[in-house]
Amino acid sequence: MKIPLAGVIGCPVGHSRSPVLHGTWLRQLGLAGHYVPLHIETDDLADVLRAMPRMGFVGANVTVPHKEAALALADDVSETALRIGAANTLSFGPDGRIHADNTDAYGFIANLHQNAPAWQPSHGPALVLGAGGAARAVIVALQDAGVPEIYLTNRTAARAQGLATEFGVTALPWEDRAHVLRDVACVVNTTSLGMGGQPPLDIDLSALPASALVTDIVYTPLETPLLAQAQAKGCTVVDGLGMLLHQAVPGFERWFGTRPQVTDALRMAVLA
Repeated sequence: MKIPLAGVIGCPVGHSRSPVLHGTWLRQLGLAGHYVPLHIETDDLADVLRAMPRMGFVGANVTVPHKEAALALADDVSETALRIGAANTLSFGPDGRIHADNTDAYGFIANLHQNAPAWQPSHGPALVLGAGGAARAVIVALQDAGVPEIYLTNRTAARAQGLATEFGVTALPWEDRAHVLRDVACVVNTTSLGMGGQPPLDIDLSALPASALVTDIVYTPLETPLLAQAQAKGCTVVDGLGMLLHQAVPGFERWFGTRPQVTDALRMAVLA
């Protein structure tokens, strides 16, 4: 019997925490299998993906800059991946066919439900900061969960407007980002602002109700300046590490046949 192989494809990929994450689950569950980092250049991606099933790979995660290209190269694409416009989870069939999915939206919502169980999508509108690939996944997640209205803002107005038109949400000028805070029940930062080595996210949360949820998809540091400001107001805050952990669950289950759990011990292992 072949030992199943999986991995994460990126360029670069050395920073990825996915090998530690999946390796921890494999050890905890006592499963045969390996999960490895794969640094693949853009020009080699198509050849690599076609060869992987013959090498014993059952699937792979895909990270920057290959998410859009992986979607285009797949034989079958899930509806969610199609809506988000990118693939982060590939599964290889016995016949070598490539199935592409995107589990970022699932990971985002699962993180909120685990770490902010009192929050309900029906509580009110959400403000999403940023208009990149992560924002697309977050918008899909919030819409599917039933959030009644989504405000979207980005430093480049045209990107926000384009995304807003595509998903049927409301675009706001970046300079007006604090103006809707009194009306929202959830604030999501999908930009890199506040990440280690990046400028902080400049937003005044004083008008935000203390009942609101604030979450950041950045997880280095775990407590970004945005989350610190929200916590000081008494808001519920959720860091971005859980999204990384939860988005990995569906792929692991498909590849290795067992559904893993996201636990405090797993968080500690990945942070270490």
